Amino acid sequence: MAYKTIPGTRRAQKTVHWLLHLIALLAGVIGIYAVFKFHHESGIPNMYTLHSWLGMITICLYGLQNFKSTVTVQPPLSNQLQNLHFKMCGNVGKRLILAMALILWAETGLVQKFIFLGLFRDQEALIVNFTGLLILLFGISVGLTVVLPTT
Repeated sequence: MAYKTIPGTRRAQKTVHWLLHLIALLAGVIGIYAVFKFHHESGIPNMYTLHSWLGMITICLYGLQNFKSTVTVQPPLSNQLQNLHFKMCGNVGKRLILAMALILWAETGLVQKFIFLGLFRDQEALIVNFTGLLILLFGISVGLTVVLPTT
């Protein structure tokens, strides 16, 4: 989205795009560190829910995607065929990571919190389900924004 919203040269757009991804990756790593630290201090076991597994897989895939993109777009390391291959794989990988981060990870975390807090009354379930639908619609809209061409 940085390429579509940031006015300026292609190089400036690329730099902003890379910086935003780097900040997002650092925030994700800090978040996972905070969760492990909280679990350790509270005596809660780590990595025992689907939410935690999906979160760890998502952050690892995101980190690998960022590393691969940073290394392969450097002129000395890439040629035309490699660049095409990585762009094609990168587009599939980006959509997979987007779906995992925005939809799967958020939805499983929402359900996990709902169950752990014992929120089983009608109004609470309605709020959680409505929030889940908003997360799904947000994920779809972001995905469509990235895929659809600009006019």
